[in-house]
Amino acid sequence: MVSRVKTVAFHGIEAVPVDVQVMVAPGKVGIQIVGLPDKAVAESRERVQAALHASGLSMPPKKVTVNLAPADLPKEGSHYDLPIALGLMVALGAVPSDTLAGYCVLGELSLDGMITPVAGVLPAAMRANTLEMGLICPAKCGPEAAWASADMPIVAARSLIQIANHFRGTQVIARPEPAIRSAPANLADLAEIKGQIVAKRALEISAAGGHNLLMVGPPGSGKSMLAQRLASILPPLAPRELLEVSMIASIAGELSGGKLSDRRPFRSPHHSASMAAMVGGGLRARPGEVSLAHRGVLFLDELPEFSPIVLDSLRQPLEGGESVIARANHRVTYPAKFQLIAAMNPCRCGMAGEPGYRCPRGARCAGEYQSRISGPLLDRIDLRVEVPAVTASDLIRPAPAEASAAVLARVVAARSRQADRFAALGLPAETLNAHCAASMIETVASVDRPGTQLLHDAAEQMKFSARAYHRILKVARTLADLDQADSVQRVHLAEAISYRIAGERLAAAA
Repeated sequence: MVSRVKTVAFHGIEAVPVDVQVMVAPGKVGIQIVGLPDKAVAESRERVQAALHASGLSMPPKKVTVNLAPADLPKEGSHYDLPIALGLMVALGAVPSDTLAGYCVLGELSLDGMITPVAGVLPAAMRANTLEMGLICPAKCGPEAAWASADMPIVAARSLIQIANHFRGTQVIARPEPAIRSAPANLADLAEIKGQIVAKRALEISAAGGHNLLMVGPPGSGKSMLAQRLASILPPLAPRELLEVSMIASIAGELSGGKLSDRRPFRSPHHSASMAAMVGGGLRARPGEVSLAHRGVLFLDELPEFSPIVLDSLRQPLEGGESVIARANHRVTYPAKFQLIAAMNPCRCGMAGEPGYRCPRGARCAGEYQSRISGPLLDRIDLRVEVPAVTASDLIRPAPAEASAAVLARVVAARSRQADRFAALGLPAETLNAHCAASMIETVASVDRPGTQLLHDAAEQMKFSARAYHRILKVARTLADLDQADSVQRVHLAEAISYRIAGERLAAAA
């Protein structure tokens, strides 16, 4: 007799159906798992045997063969424990044979028969819902699975015995409720930043249009504080964005307690991060920081301290909005539509250009330090601002600063205009100006004659690339949206160009 249980394998954030086939037949006593299992799957036989023994079930003195079909698809992870164990329980008569036909199963077993959390429950639940199936998962992952649908049956159990009793009718496991993580009560506020009017303005533009931002200034000028407060002026995730972000976090195993959050991701990796950690990869091609920052912010502090190879690996995700991990036997794509916020010192000693300071190495110090950032990467950064040191008067007698709530209201209004505009053009409502295609931006950011002349003169003098030209138009369109203007005017273009000038000096050094 062959018992069958459905589960999934993960290919990026996509859950691929897998058929777990269990056959008990005469032969050498033991469990044999076939179907391209990795080390974690091969070790399932020890966990399954111990869990069944702890649950009061003895293994038959026969040969047990477990086939994971399709056999040519690599199987990775510990979530195959539970479907293998349930397949054996069906073969032993502990669970009725027809009860699992409409369920997708995943979960890891401990040696005492308890079911422990696994990564990827949300994508598995979404896939099961499209196949009109239910889901059996660990109890701690139940709130995560419940987001897939309000109608699909979900059995979130703590142990194998609970599942057996549930399907026998001696115990009822209540359907889990969707859970959301509460917003932090002490979110950093822009009002805490003293001075830095230009940097705050650039931060608002970046939040409104989804633009990349580079801040250059000496140590202690507030670059990191500004970046950390960007989260306070970003609107919450829309329902569709929430599921996208949560599916990536689920695959990475970063959904604590199965609770989802509508806060946009804010990732801040250390400058020692490897390429696999940044763009994804490793043994199982896991999502990297660029994907974990999807629909949110990737903050790179001390930008030149990152490896040049790692920095240049960001070019493709910044341009295409996805991270492609290619291996000899498979190719995985993760979404990576994020905002890059970077901060750096002007030179290695950090004080180049400051009044009264003379660097011992002169201009060479700044040139060598800034040359660690390639020109093509700088070309993809829309806003570049200098963040000077805060003066004593700003610290002693600070002027009243605008709170994040007021800035957030303007950002939400600007994003609402963008959503209406792009929805009318047949694009998703969450499309931002920074994501607009080059072929379309000249239409949505039409410029009058004085603005066209200004843009022409600036492009000729600064030698803008085609990408720089279109990114200036995108920033100008965002400035017009913040002003609630229907058309891009000369003043918007002038401000957008001013944010590009500092970057052109950096590109010359690179």
